[in-house]
Amino acid sequence: MGNLFCCVQVDQSTVAIKERFGKFDEVLEPGCHCLPWCIGSQLAGHLTLRLQQLDVRCETKTKDNVFVNVVASIQYRALAEKANDAFYKLSNPRTQIQAYVFDVIRASVPKLDLDDAFEQKNDIAKAVEDELEKAMSAYGYEIVQTLIVDIEPDEHVKRAMNEINAAARMRVAANEKAEAEKIIQIKRAEGEAESKYLSGVGIARQRQAIVDGLRDSVLGFSVNVPGTTAKDVLDMVLITQYFDTMKEIGAASKSSSVFIPHGPGAVRDIATQIRDGLLQASHHHE
Repeated sequence: MGNLFCCVQVDQSTVAIKERFGKFDEVLEPGCHCLPWCIGSQLAGHLTLRLQQLDVRCETKTKDNVFVNVVASIQYRALAEKANDAFYKLSNPRTQIQAYVFDVIRASVPKLDLDDAFEQKNDIAKAVEDELEKAMSAYGYEIVQTLIVDIEPDEHVKRAMNEINAAARMRVAANEKAEAEKIIQIKRAEGEAESKYLSGVGIARQRQAIVDGLRDSVLGFSVNVPGTTAKDVLDMVLITQYFDTMKEIGAASKSSSVFIPHGPGAVRDIATQIRDGLLQASHHHE
C-alpha cells in the first residue's frame, strides 16, 4: 500500500537504501519517506544499526602441541554514515568477520603454551579486535567489543591438568601435615623433658626430706632413750620401713608375686646390706 502511494516507512534503528534507476541515490533515515516509483526511485533494501553478536569457534593448536577450541564473541554494528558501504561492499559480513577471526587466532595461539593461552586471553582478544577494526572499517562496520569467552582443550588434557593440580595440592597438604606433626613432636618432647626435670626435682626434694626426717628421728631417739646408739636407731627405722613395704605389696591387688627371704635373720641381713651400702657411698664421697 505504501508503494502504491509512493510512500515508504523506515523503522527505528534501521536505515533504508534508496536507488534511482538501479543506482544508489541516498540513505533514508527512520520515518516516512516519499518514493516516486514513476521517476525510477525504488527501495533497494534495509540495513539494521543495532548491535549484533557473532560467536566464532575456532580449533587450533598451542605451542606445546595441545589442540584447543577457542570461542570468540564479536560485537559489531553498521555505521549510519557509512551505510552505503556496509550495504553494497559486503554481501555477508558475518562470514567476513569469521574469516578474520580464524586468521588472527590461528596466528596467535600457536605461539603460546596452553597455560599461557589461558593467561593471555585478553591479549588474544585485543589482537583480534585490532585486526577486525582495521579491516571492517573500510566496509562501514564498527567492532564494538571482542571477547575470548572460552578456551577448551581436549577432555583428556583437561583431566590430566586437573590431576596435576590435585597432586600439587596434595603435596602441599602433606608438607603442611608433616610440619604440623613435627611441631607436635617437638612440643611433646619439650613437655616430657620439662616433666622429667620437675619430677627429678621433686624426687630430690623427697629424698632430702626423708634424710632430714631420719636425722631428726635418730637425734630425738638418742636423746630420749639413753644408752642407744645411732646404729640401733637406724636398724629400727630400716626394719619399720621393711614392714611398711611388705604391707604395701600385700595390699596392692595387681602386684606381681615377689619371693624374698623372710624372718628375723633375713631382716638383719637386709639392714646390714643397706647400712653397708650407705657407708660405702659415704666413703666414696669422702
